[in-house]
Amino acid sequence: MAKITKRVVDTAETGSKDYVIWDDELPGFGLRVFASGKRSYVIQYRSRGRSRRYTIGLHGVWTPETARREAKAQLGRVAQGEDPAEEREEDRKALTIKQLCEQYIADMEAGLILGKGGMPKKDTTIATDVGRIRRHIIPLLGTRRVQDITKPDMNNLMKDIIAGKTRVTMKTEKLRGKAIVRGGRGTAIRTMGLLGGILSYAVEAGVIEHNPTHGLRKPKYQVRDRRLSEAEYRVLGGILREAQESDNYRIHADILRLIALTGCRRGEIMNLKWSEVDLEGSCLRLIDSKEGSSVRPVGLPVVEYLEKERPKRTGTYVFPGQGIDNAVGNFPQSWKKLFKDTPLWDVTPHVLRHSFASIANDLGFTEITIAALIGHAKGSVTSKYVHTLDSTLIMAADTASGYVKALLEGVEFRRNTYTLDRQSRQSAINQLLVDAIQ
Repeated sequence: MAKITKRVVDTAETGSKDYVIWDDELPGFGLRVFASGKRSYVIQYRSRGRSRRYTIGLHGVWTPETARREAKAQLGRVAQGEDPAEEREEDRKALTIKQLCEQYIADMEAGLILGKGGMPKKDTTIATDVGRIRRHIIPLLGTRRVQDITKPDMNNLMKDIIAGKTRVTMKTEKLRGKAIVRGGRGTAIRTMGLLGGILSYAVEAGVIEHNPTHGLRKPKYQVRDRRLSEAEYRVLGGILREAQESDNYRIHADILRLIALTGCRRGEIMNLKWSEVDLEGSCLRLIDSKEGSSVRPVGLPVVEYLEKERPKRTGTYVFPGQGIDNAVGNFPQSWKKLFKDTPLWDVTPHVLRHSFASIANDLGFTEITIAALIGHAKGSVTSKYVHTLDSTLIMAADTASGYVKALLEGVEFRRNTYTLDRQSRQSAINQLLVDAIQ
């Protein structure tokens, strides 16, 4: 027992099971520490001969001081013969999935729902989650009571989304905007993952005892393994050169080319700021990538392109849009039009990212090096204290981007696997020896 203060809350260690720290000044007031690391404030009391527990709320929404005041108020009600836990239980019996989802959305938008790395969810993630909630979960389950939901219900929901029962075309808030909701396997997997998080939120809030999505068997993701062949890279080069002659498509062609040369995600290039470009360090210092802050090594072809373009561009963004100092727009529509009715009709920015990684693999670089090049979680260089990158990473970026640049310009290589090309290996050794002697 200890007086529950912010220090006690912050230093409470998580264990394999949930436990409660009881306050030594206010009997019945406690801090519940979940095995997940979350914390909530509770009161314990007796009513009609039964021990009852009432959850005040999660730490973060409540502070030790505000929770203590609420605990005193609720325990005062208990002294007058009322039962707060029973009253709440009656209210929650009527709580629907739609109401639970709206509470979750409100907390998510307030930054109280944590995502990757224990940080509040990003605006783009929130928008995606809200879309899945309102286009799939609420239409199929919204009127059902939360406490009535079972694992078979979860299984049926997943099957309905895969079958496309939520398929619809709907207007969005944008002018002439529309959203085409198709459902399918990938949508079902991601939506069930989100719903699992919402129901865990309900467990932590005391709405239900168990999460019915636990143990649910989900279909495996269909791995996207499409990559460009060397011949297709040469076709891509021709398409981009032609597009760069058009005022309408020039900037979008440059974005595609930079994605092809770096393996970056499309959003990382579309929203790239000049302040994130480190030409001297041959890297991009991304402030807010999918993996958080990320230092991304880039090859000499990228450095030379950015050096050439810097004097021509004004404003914050490398690829500016039509408005006042904003990033370029309409990119998805443009690349689809560029590739329509061409042999590359099925190519996306993700295919270019995957192809860059595959080229690096063909050239003999290790998985961890490739992960660092493309900013994958298992190899991402994230430290804000990194001022100079390892020369091996710069060399890898030079080699991979240089190879892709040559393919885009129409070069045909005899072979592309360094580890199998003895002549290239011997040339590299000879050059190393010459450099060492000089």
